[in-house]
Amino acid sequence: MTEKDKLFNSLEEAENFLKEQFGDGESFDISIKHVFVKDLPVLCAYISGLVDGIVLTQLLSNMLPDEDIDIEDEKEYFEAYFNYQGRSEETKREAILLSILSGQVAFITKSGYGYVAEIRSYPGRTPAEPDNEKVIRGSRDGFIEGISQNVALIRRRIRNSNLRFELHKISEIGQTDVALAFIKGIASDETLDKLRQRIKEIKHDGLTMTDKSLEEWLFKQKFHPVPFVRYTERPDITAAHLLEGHIAIVVDTSPSVIIVPATAFHLLQHAEEYRQAPSVGTFVRFMRYFGAIMGLLLLPLWYLCATHGIHLPDELSFLEAKKKSHIPVLLQVLIGDIGIEFLRMAAIHTPSPLSTAMGLVAGVIIGQIAIDVGVFSPEVVLYTAVSAILTFIIPSYELGISIKLFRLVLLIMTGIWGVNGLFIGIFLLFTYLCSLRPMQAPYLWPLIPFFPKAMLRVLIRFPMTADALRPYVVDSEHRKRS
Repeated sequence: MTEKDKLFNSLEEAENFLKEQFGDGESFDISIKHVFVKDLPVLCAYISGLVDGIVLTQLLSNMLPDEDIDIEDEKEYFEAYFNYQGRSEETKREAILLSILSGQVAFITKSGYGYVAEIRSYPGRTPAEPDNEKVIRGSRDGFIEGISQNVALIRRRIRNSNLRFELHKISEIGQTDVALAFIKGIASDETLDKLRQRIKEIKHDGLTMTDKSLEEWLFKQKFHPVPFVRYTERPDITAAHLLEGHIAIVVDTSPSVIIVPATAFHLLQHAEEYRQAPSVGTFVRFMRYFGAIMGLLLLPLWYLCATHGIHLPDELSFLEAKKKSHIPVLLQVLIGDIGIEFLRMAAIHTPSPLSTAMGLVAGVIIGQIAIDVGVFSPEVVLYTAVSAILTFIIPSYELGISIKLFRLVLLIMTGIWGVNGLFIGIFLLFTYLCSLRPMQAPYLWPLIPFFPKAMLRVLIRFPMTADALRPYVVDSEHRKRS
């Protein structure tokens, strides 16, 4: 470090600058203290809730050489008596401020040189299995709200020097840490360049909703109802996608990791399929695909059959709504479908010990009373409940909500135009999904455009020993995996 690397001319100037930035006694968690490194007076600044105070005390009191060193140069003196592996030099005031806000400890020597020490200790929970991605067999760890711990969980599964975590700071005020995770030589350089460019273009004060806010900024989601990325809270799923050539985006303070590029079929996959035998995994996958399709079409199809009973053979006469009601069938179905969404929202905001009781009371007692008083017919309650169950089997919560929204639109079109409305709605929905290309990846790949071999691998869970290629959609230079 030279004279031009000095941040301040004296400790007094440094203290006044820090107090001007953080306020003089305005925040109780900001610590600006005069301490000694051996006999050298320094100014120490940190945020008390983000550092390990015990480690800091030990560093200042115990990290001393066995013998006194005769050093006149202040820089060499500090580095000799504060010989900590997590220490680095800073030559800009803005960098010192950002380091303090990020949880590091800043040291200013009496001549004005600046150092930061990595003694972060973020508050957080221990890794635990995510509630919405549970498996019968498999690891029970999951991402938490700390970016360092999440990166470590991925590194533990991919022990390769080509695994990169490229750190970016996003937003003007919030300065959120975001890491692009990829395997160099496997991930697409073109996709990486697009992500880097879009990250640079983000000009906003803060990403309070972290990963969801970032998705809307990066992928221009606007009012599109379908998710453009895959979210996961499982490190094993993230590692598997990285090996396939995908890119993971890790956002600080979020327990979810964004995976790109992603198609609709990625959103329908689940780790359980790979924890079972290939035949069982294929069966589970077929059940999930069938459930997703029926979750979209069951209610509109039943409504069509129930209101056009003259077209039904005797074997399907049970589909008709036999118990009459003063409320039109379409309105019954809409109220029932939206009512289940109200139940879901109420369960989220109900304390855990009461949520089960609330669900039983609302779902069973209220439903039965509604049938008895003639508000709903039994068939409406049955098929509405089955549709809700089919929606819940979709691993991606975001895709499940999208399917519910599309189902309501199809119901309304079917109610207005009958058979024509249903098929026009399905055609428009299919056309809309075909038109989506987030990150230039077709949303319905490999169905549209059709890739027979890739589609076969989407439908069938092949054994791990089968010769596999990385998906064409990730645009990897090295597609062969084994």
